[in-house]
Amino acid sequence: MGEFWPVPDVLAHLAGRWRVERDVRDLANGDEGHFTGVTVFGPLDGGGLLHEESGTFTWRGVARPATRTLRFLPGPTPSRADVRFADGRLFHELDLATGRYVTDHPCAADLYRGEFTVRDAGHWHTRWRVGGPAKDLLLTTGYVRED
Repeated sequence: MGEFWPVPDVLAHLAGRWRVERDVRDLANGDEGHFTGVTVFGPLDGGGLLHEESGTFTWRGVARPATRTLRFLPGPTPSRADVRFADGRLFHELDLATGRYVTDHPCAADLYRGEFTVRDAGHWHTRWRVGGPAKDLLLTTGYVRED
């Protein structure tokens, strides 16, 4: 078995409920935060998956509820998806055919570079490095299948 686990059908693979742990580090000032919660990938009208994340984000010792909604739409092949924000704007493309994918998302003057890795049927990770004049962050997230 290789380092990465190929995913021939990204939407079928992601569908379901995942436990989420995310570490956030501000590389400019050393502040650290942590998110813990769940992500549910449920059916989306018209095809694709609705990604609904909810949990608690602790930053500088203060815990707050946090949510995020994304849309994972079918791509040109089953291993690919277009990931969009809740309002429909493109966030990034995703192709897990090899079990690993690197993508970029420009956000104003900052650049988000994401790396997605799949370890097996029940574990995958993301690593976002955000750099630019407004942000200098590292976000590392682990997902573990619950169902």
